[in-house]
Amino acid sequence: MTAQLILAFIIAFLVSSLVGRYLVPYLRRIKAGQAIREDGPRWHMSKAGTPTMGGLMFIAAVTIVCLTVGFPSMLEGDYGHIVCLALALVFGAIGFLDDYEKLKKKQNLGLTAKAKFLLQLAAALLFIMLMREMGYTTTSLYIPFWNVTYPIPEWLYFIFAAFVIVGTVNSVNLTDGVDGLAASTSIPVFVFFAAVTFLWGGEYTALGIFASGIAGGLLGFLLYNFNPAKAFMGDTGSLFLGGAVAAMAFAYDMPLVLIVLGLMYIIETLSDIIQVAYFKLTHGKRIFKMAPFHHHLELGGWTGKKWTEKELVALFSTVSLVCAVISFLGIYGRYA
Repeated sequence: MTAQLILAFIIAFLVSSLVGRYLVPYLRRIKAGQAIREDGPRWHMSKAGTPTMGGLMFIAAVTIVCLTVGFPSMLEGDYGHIVCLALALVFGAIGFLDDYEKLKKKQNLGLTAKAKFLLQLAAALLFIMLMREMGYTTTSLYIPFWNVTYPIPEWLYFIFAAFVIVGTVNSVNLTDGVDGLAASTSIPVFVFFAAVTFLWGGEYTALGIFASGIAGGLLGFLLYNFNPAKAFMGDTGSLFLGGAVAAMAFAYDMPLVLIVLGLMYIIETLSDIIQVAYFKLTHGKRIFKMAPFHHHLELGGWTGKKWTEKELVALFSTVSLVCAVISFLGIYGRYA
């Protein structure tokens, strides 16, 4: 098992970095450049035209890993990693459509919010039905740190699951606003799931291969996405990534672990919700200089210090790593 997880990480890193060598020039050639928010930090305007859809690098990497390193698991009848991959690919496809619309319109507006929500909701419900059918998830909620489970009605579980999956996907998407931010924040999340595989044993090997593959693929992608970025992951990559995070949480049957493990995603989302709500209630006043939270720090919110993109990546990835360690301690005694 250990060798398979390490092999998955290495192969994904190599594939992602190799795909990037050819993908980035191709995206430039077809003028698949990112449109930048006009209301964003003014220095972000220099990023206009940077190739988007770069998430195809790690998507290709983890797909290859699942079909090669994960092949022995399929021979044994374990398709958990394939179902997780399928969910992530569906969300990635929704993101691809969104990116395509943005490129076609040459502005930072893709699919309508309603269209994206309905597509995401359908994907989430289908995934949960499959995972229930395959026996990966139960309708009992596991509470990390207390190591107890509480059964809830199946209809309520489906509502809860749809909310968590769609919420997670869009939270990860919000985090993708600075060079390297979403990728570096997410690597500790997938390393956590790989570590859980070591802890819980061979029954979770296929899922661990998926987690290790994404971690390796993201590291390879960072070669092109770290500031100054040669490519952005786009909604293609960020929605795929969000789908993968949600899929892992439910495949390991512990979605509530995301409260700690995905803390940075939650902070980003809450800052956006609070900003919009406060703006409407006060008729134009703002709590943050700009939402989501990383833009607030970029603009010198609260302390007056304007965080650079590299400093933000260091902050978010460090907090994410600490949250991953705390989460691991929180689930350590589950099957002890």
